[in-house]
Amino acid sequence: MALSSPNPEHLHGLVDMGSNGIRFSITDLSPPTTRILPTLYTSRAGISLYDAQYSSSGDRVPIPEHTIAKVIDKLVHFKRTCTDFNVPDKNINILATEATRTAVNSEVFRASIKQATGWEVRLLAKEDEGKVGALGVATSLGEVKGLVMDLGGGSTQLTWLISDAKTGEIKMPERGAVSMPFGAAALSRRLVEAERQGGNKKREFAEEVKGAIKQAFESLSVPDELTELAKREGGYALYLSGGGFRGWGFVLMSQHKVSPYPIPVINGFRTTRGDFLDTGAVEAAAMDVDSDEDAAIFRVSQRRASQVPAVAFLVTALSEALPHIKEVRFCQGGVREGYLFSSLPVDIRQQSPVVVATSAHASPSSPHYAQLLLTAIPPNISPISTPILTAFANLSGHFSSHPKDIRAAAALRSTSTGILASAHGLSHDERALLCLLLCERWGGLKDLPPTDISFFHSMQALAGAESAWWARYLGRVGALIGAVYPSGKGQGAMTLGASWGVSKKGEKTLVLKTQDQAGRSLNSIVEDEMDKIEKAGKKKNWVGGRDGWGIKVDVL
Repeated sequence: MALSSPNPEHLHGLVDMGSNGIRFSITDLSPPTTRILPTLYTSRAGISLYDAQYSSSGDRVPIPEHTIAKVIDKLVHFKRTCTDFNVPDKNINILATEATRTAVNSEVFRASIKQATGWEVRLLAKEDEGKVGALGVATSLGEVKGLVMDLGGGSTQLTWLISDAKTGEIKMPERGAVSMPFGAAALSRRLVEAERQGGNKKREFAEEVKGAIKQAFESLSVPDELTELAKREGGYALYLSGGGFRGWGFVLMSQHKVSPYPIPVINGFRTTRGDFLDTGAVEAAAMDVDSDEDAAIFRVSQRRASQVPAVAFLVTALSEALPHIKEVRFCQGGVREGYLFSSLPVDIRQQSPVVVATSAHASPSSPHYAQLLLTAIPPNISPISTPILTAFANLSGHFSSHPKDIRAAAALRSTSTGILASAHGLSHDERALLCLLLCERWGGLKDLPPTDISFFHSMQALAGAESAWWARYLGRVGALIGAVYPSGKGQGAMTLGASWGVSKKGEKTLVLKTQDQAGRSLNSIVEDEMDKIEKAGKKKNWVGGRDGWGIKVDVL
């Protein structure tokens, strides 16, 4: 929960009544942070409306009265919470999906909620459920171009999505998505039944699922824009959301080559096709999850672990039914995010999440600072994106008020458990690069306490050697700029220019030229900072050492 006193008109309460659980949230859509959907309150009730509708013998039954009573108790408590937060009643919505929509006593269930709370339950149609889920994925990253799957408890949806970061335009099929009755809980139940019947039933079920996915994909009429992109990139990007897929993602995190994996949030986690399809490794890891805390996998409950075989079954079907998938990205966005995002104007949608998340901390001279960083990069290359450098400029002075002993450490942790931990819409690549830039700006590795050394190296490994070196170089350039403008105000006191040169030994060299207002070198003012930038180019300081990645640097 965040403590805040926003304008109540910007507050929105939402209940996502899913098949596996019910999520309650209060979101603050106040500008200028509207794009990242800041959450003031969130909670989850582990009530499975899907499981509640099956008897011990496997027959479909109405939602039991005691389950309805539990749901109403939770909703009444949420209504009181909304009152405490001053959320206007007109801004509160209950959205229900597959389990409520198909319940035998759906009408009675919804009427009971209406009588107890005064709130109407809005049933999302199959296609709308997929559309809202896809929009949730669109909020999860600055740009989305590929196939999207949302795995709930009772159903799964497949669609394609193009979310253009520059224009804010979002394209998807008119029908929204194709819904299939293969949610994590539904698959588990069908698999148990197929294994009980024996013979070829499991193989027949696999063919049914694979055929449904193939048919769904063909019916979506994927546009040429995506098809051509997939040809150029060597395959489609697949974006996944929903609890079942998130559980799969957290298991993959626990097995990542960067271990322990340094970023704890699932949103923005990326994996290769090969790792995603290694169902045997994921199932083996999930088998060890039990009530013993020492055997736990972070964020994988026993319930999620029990559904891993069903998700593995679906993943295998995906690999055989869909065209070539190059990489997989996991997204936190769901019904809450998608529903709220659908109401935002285009100019808000096109904003960069990482820039929005840092804008509140910007100084008056942050735009000038960002421009100086860009001029410290030789022409015709973009080793680090403009939004990341803008975010770096916005946050550059934030840690100046910290004791010197912890500045580098606080900066290093800022994107994982620090000031940007809750920012929605950032990829893990962005979190890794930004924290390395900020850490280097405040001293880098040599100023970190022993407890943070391994974390630093994990972030570097996640970013990759080349990107990590550029973060080291530009972070030190940031320290130089900060030394010239310690207040975060002012401009015109310095200019920077970068070009390529050749050393006496014939090595490619990055030449950084500094000038004051009179056109003289800044060496006499910021000698230490210039020296540190040059040291970043020495082979012993390259990322990975002398045989690693780096560029010789001359600072004039």
